[in-house]
Amino acid sequence: MAQRLRLRKPRGTGEHIAAGVVALAAATLLLQMARAAGDAVVRGWPFLLVLAVGGLTCGLWQVLRAARARQIRAERLALLRVTLADIDAMDDEEFEFALRDLLIRDGWSARKVGGKGDQVADVIGGHPQRGRIVVQAKHTRFGRKVGSSVMYAVKGTAGPVHKADRAVVVTNGTFTRDAMTWGDRHGVHWVDREKLQRWAESGAALHELLRVSARSRPNRFKRAA
Repeated sequence: MAQRLRLRKPRGTGEHIAAGVVALAAATLLLQMARAAGDAVVRGWPFLLVLAVGGLTCGLWQVLRAARARQIRAERLALLRVTLADIDAMDDEEFEFALRDLLIRDGWSARKVGGKGDQVADVIGGHPQRGRIVVQAKHTRFGRKVGSSVMYAVKGTAGPVHKADRAVVVTNGTFTRDAMTWGDRHGVHWVDREKLQRWAESGAALHELLRVSARSRPNRFKRAA
């Protein structure tokens, strides 16, 4: 077994003197370190002040940003709020109109186009900074999952036929894992029940859910054609 080291008190005059020298050296070193730290603070106080002000400014900006986001969401909900219960009770056409209205609430110019010959587009919307979007609505009353075939169809017509910058499939149900994976890989956005609740009921904008940032230059598209 390893033996434990035990400290003992100095014995004799020589050991006491040596201990005193060590203690004095340690105290001197600590004093020098304290002086060096003080000198560094004196010399570097402008830099430290800048860091402090920068940190406070950043913190204040984050607080103001969060407050502004809450205000914007409250304003959206004052314009339109649709609960999941309301959506579940809708028929297919009412669901399409609801998605159109939600886009308009978020600042898009949108119209419902779903019907015969719609070529996999139920709602088309446009935004000066975020371009043109095609929405395919999939309403369900039985909790069915949207499969990959819908993603293939939307991808095939969104750009070539509707000249859309983005395509999204929205359902009050869920998606299969393959559908979500394929959509993520090929640029077809998906909004499932959880995201739909955040959009329609909690006031999040669709472009926030899809993480669509505004463009630096306005898009030539002004209104849904």
